[in-house]
Amino acid sequence: MKIISFSRLALVYLLCSTGTSLFAQTDDSLMIRRIADHILLNGKSYEDLRHLTKQIGARLAGSPGMVKAEKWGLKTMEEAGAEKAWMQACMVPNWKRGGKDEAYAVGVVTSHSGKSVGRQSLDVVALGNSMGTGSKGIKAPVIEVSSFDDLEKKKDEIKGKIVFYNYKFDARYIHTFKAYSEASQYRGSGPSRAAKYGAVGVIVRSMSHSTDNNPHTGSTRYDSAYAKIPAVAIGLRDADWLSTKLSSKKFDVFIRTNGHFRPDTIGHNIIGEIRGSEFPDEIITVGGHLDSWDNCEGAHDDGAGCVQTIEILRTFKALGYKPKRTIRFVLFANEENGLRGGNKYAEEAKAKNEKHIFALESDAGGFTPRGFGFTVSDEQYNKLLQWKSLIAPYGACEFIRGGGGADIGPLNRQLGTAVAGFIPDSQRYFDIHHARNDVFENVNKRELELGAVNMAALIYLVDKYGM
Repeated sequence: MKIISFSRLALVYLLCSTGTSLFAQTDDSLMIRRIADHILLNGKSYEDLRHLTKQIGARLAGSPGMVKAEKWGLKTMEEAGAEKAWMQACMVPNWKRGGKDEAYAVGVVTSHSGKSVGRQSLDVVALGNSMGTGSKGIKAPVIEVSSFDDLEKKKDEIKGKIVFYNYKFDARYIHTFKAYSEASQYRGSGPSRAAKYGAVGVIVRSMSHSTDNNPHTGSTRYDSAYAKIPAVAIGLRDADWLSTKLSSKKFDVFIRTNGHFRPDTIGHNIIGEIRGSEFPDEIITVGGHLDSWDNCEGAHDDGAGCVQTIEILRTFKALGYKPKRTIRFVLFANEENGLRGGNKYAEEAKAKNEKHIFALESDAGGFTPRGFGFTVSDEQYNKLLQWKSLIAPYGACEFIRGGGGADIGPLNRQLGTAVAGFIPDSQRYFDIHHARNDVFENVNKRELELGAVNMAALIYLVDKYGM
């Protein structure tokens, strides 16, 4: 009689009781390794991004760049191996900057350099969707406020003045998107809240903790109850200079911007698809937004998310992977100043009674992977946590509750779809977000590719095991 040791019996019991998951994990680990090897050795995302940023450039909704980008996106989806690729039309806003934005302080005794000057130029950029000053510009005294509470305290002093919102990024937050969330309210509703008390214009401290002086644009939202006053963002160094000077002397600032709307026009979501082999009616979406602001190349925001999305498609096809579920790869239209693309995608999915089980978005830059944020049920979250050890070796080791993305948010709200957002390291993101230095040269090839690896791994696991 052959004697089997206790340790060997224990191992046999473990394999018999949990063997399916253990062997499956081994298979999954090998598949994810294949995905990673292909992307890191043969990936084309970096060159895709070079073309998108350098050959097409800025891609604001309604612009010629938008049209060029859409054509590029469709062609690239087809070349990457999409079994079906199409353009999903939606009406998009058509805001135009209309010329150079400019501002300067008038009657200043000393400039940045300490010289006596009559005026000091300020580095500004008009907020997206803001109305221009007209060709003559506006000149008015400036009143500085640090918050909306401060605005309320000074409401009787505001009429006829330019309100300067000097709210600084909170440097204590390690997750910098929290600082952005707090600061961006002054860009979003600040102009209308100032107009309520008779302000004639607004200057907003840029949404950044950078050390440079690049102004950062972004959308504002006018309240129809109040006048649509012109609004600009100002570079951080100039914001600090302006604050220092205002503390000792009152003076005027001149602003000239040219922003205006033209009638809405047609834009498109660009969609590529691999149809599922077992559960074709269950749809998984992965994507980023194709539009960018007009003052930059939109390399990190969100060219990175777009080329990562296409890279996942290309890799699955190159490896001969046949998904169980239908996977859609989407380059969304008009995230920056309207969200029309994301809304259209969800509306059509609801109208067709489609079953969208999961959606993943990359819209936080092409930096080093850190993790994923999930808006899912408790049961789904516990399932996702079982896959963490498979993905963590490639960088995404944080699985947190709460997350998604602006473009896939409508899927969650309208269809109850489980959603997730890819989380890269955020420490440098707001140095370039919506600013002229969001260019191809500020994207690291390896970081960009590692993002695609982690996203592809998560999509593979969701496809194989469902939600």
